[in-house]
Amino acid sequence: MLSLPFLRRDTPALKGDRVTLRLPVGADYHAWASLRHESRRFLEPWEPRWSADELERSAWRQRLRRYREDFALGLAVAFFIFDNETGGLIGGITLGNIRHGVAQSGQIGYWVGERHAGKGYMLEAIRLVIPYAFDTLRLHRIEAACIPENVRSARVLEKAGFRREGLLRSYLRINGTWQDHHLYALIADDRGDTRRG
Repeated sequence: MLSLPFLRRDTPALKGDRVTLRLPVGADYHAWASLRHESRRFLEPWEPRWSADELERSAWRQRLRRYREDFALGLAVAFFIFDNETGGLIGGITLGNIRHGVAQSGQIGYWVGERHAGKGYMLEAIRLVIPYAFDTLRLHRIEAACIPENVRSARVLEKAGFRREGLLRSYLRINGTWQDHHLYALIADDRGDTRRG
């Protein structure tokens, strides 16, 4: 049974002080492909291996179709992150693997263009997704997995209130190699900590 928020078919936009999150649309292709291309070496160590047609329009159309299908089915919400001042694309954040029933959980994954890294944009984006996940989607738990060497990502999660819970051995195949990941989680009851932080 799908949760009521997904049955409404509304497309969320989350606005913060510096960034706005919204679902990707076809017209975002050039900005997305350009930002991903210029940031490739920066992103590749932390992502699944890029396909030969990773940045081609045909692959983009498939990606967009998957985003829409997952949203319609209540499985995931993929947001692009935009700079409020310039309107430019900064990166993306997805709340995926959404499960209802006894789990009421989801997982976040994110990426940021290299020239936008270290400026606090992703922290604000995560802080916008948290109330959406807990209040709108009525989830109880949000998880994130982080390669131990990705210190910057771990720091962002911790600043957003996530707690490290353990090590997942050989958890995800990243850039062609099975990698261990630290598991981070935030539960609805932890939110007082994130609101004060």
